[in-house]
Amino acid sequence: MVDSARSDLLAQVRDYHDAQSPGPAPFIPGRTPILSSGAVLDAADREALVAAALDLRIASGTIATKFESAFARKLKRRKAVLTNSGSSANLLALSTLTSPTLGDERLKPGDEVVTVAAGFPTTVNPILQNGMIPVFVDIELGTYNTTADRVEAAISPRTRAIMIAHTLGNPFPVAEVAEIAKRHDLHLIEDNCDAVGSTYNGQLTGTFGRFSTVSFYPAHHLTMGEGGMLLSSDIKLAKLAKSFRDWGRDCWCEPGEDDRCLKRFDLHLGTLPEAYDHKYVFSEVGYNLKSTDIHAALGLSQLAKLPDFIEARKRNWRQLREGLDGLPGLILPEATPGSDPSWFGFIITVEPDAGFAVPEVVDYLEARNIRTRRLFAGNLTRHPAYIGKPQRIAGPLTNSDIVTERTFWIGVYPGITTEMIEYVIGTLKEFVATH
Repeated sequence: MVDSARSDLLAQVRDYHDAQSPGPAPFIPGRTPILSSGAVLDAADREALVAAALDLRIASGTIATKFESAFARKLKRRKAVLTNSGSSANLLALSTLTSPTLGDERLKPGDEVVTVAAGFPTTVNPILQNGMIPVFVDIELGTYNTTADRVEAAISPRTRAIMIAHTLGNPFPVAEVAEIAKRHDLHLIEDNCDAVGSTYNGQLTGTFGRFSTVSFYPAHHLTMGEGGMLLSSDIKLAKLAKSFRDWGRDCWCEPGEDDRCLKRFDLHLGTLPEAYDHKYVFSEVGYNLKSTDIHAALGLSQLAKLPDFIEARKRNWRQLREGLDGLPGLILPEATPGSDPSWFGFIITVEPDAGFAVPEVVDYLEARNIRTRRLFAGNLTRHPAYIGKPQRIAGPLTNSDIVTERTFWIGVYPGITTEMIEYVIGTLKEFVATH
């Protein structure tokens, strides 16, 4: 009876979705918004969310565990740890490396971490939040990533880690940076939030570092609404990360599990009394960064569509690149040599002698319902949050300043159609011709 009622309800959910979403509305140039990013959701996603809600999966449990395993397999990592955001995944990655159990490998306050000045705050904030010193390096125009030479030149005797994001899905030279990290005995954390499915030298990004991170915010390749993932093939580190995510507790039983290890009352840790309940023993100074089964249910449903999402992003990017090729006054993006990006956006820099500035282009596009975004924070060192904070700048940040002044990007996400891309191309050509 209950199973039948559940099936009937889910069938109604599918019918409701079809009624609410009968198909894409006709594209009306200048009136239909062309978003820079967004979630693409279907009947299966709506059904997955409702099914989890019907089962009252309100905390992290079996669906979250299933999603972790499936995502780790897809990204070719041994372990995945689900979090409540990509920002939390970055915080978790760096914080885990501060564990005293790592001995001489442990990161400590005052250690330096090489990162990029032109990026998003959540790649840099964990460095400061853990009392370490970000070492900022510049990027290249065109790829909008740093280079291996810049990273190596930034290393000092105090440098202990490298934490860099793949910009808008375009990989930084991660194989070379990983080799530098190995040679200098440094931890490498890949912020892979914008680059799920990208490859470098035929290898998936997110598989080169000790840790990699992913975001499931609606703007990204897959969405859970809110959510993120930390990935590693180091079992010890993944176990540590799970402890840091789950309040820092020593016990590895899932919530609601009792005595899975058969030692719940047999361990004597710290200066606690004999037979103290292991479920309430804390070995790390951690957080609560867990997600829920309802969010994970959406992630699992989205994961099945990842190959199609990636192909749509690549197709839209190629159409823009070919359609805008040779347009004067604009520097168009280039894939990092040796890479096959799963693009997050299409980035454009205005030449200094173009005869127009970024605000003019952006205003023209926005007035025609083509949404734009800056390259995140531009040069982070110029923002109020980071002025006066501990930092070291390794070399001039010339290109980071250029993207702050003259760079923006437009969307390639799967909700954008070929017809929309043609309108974007025509609009940019029209702007350049009239300016």
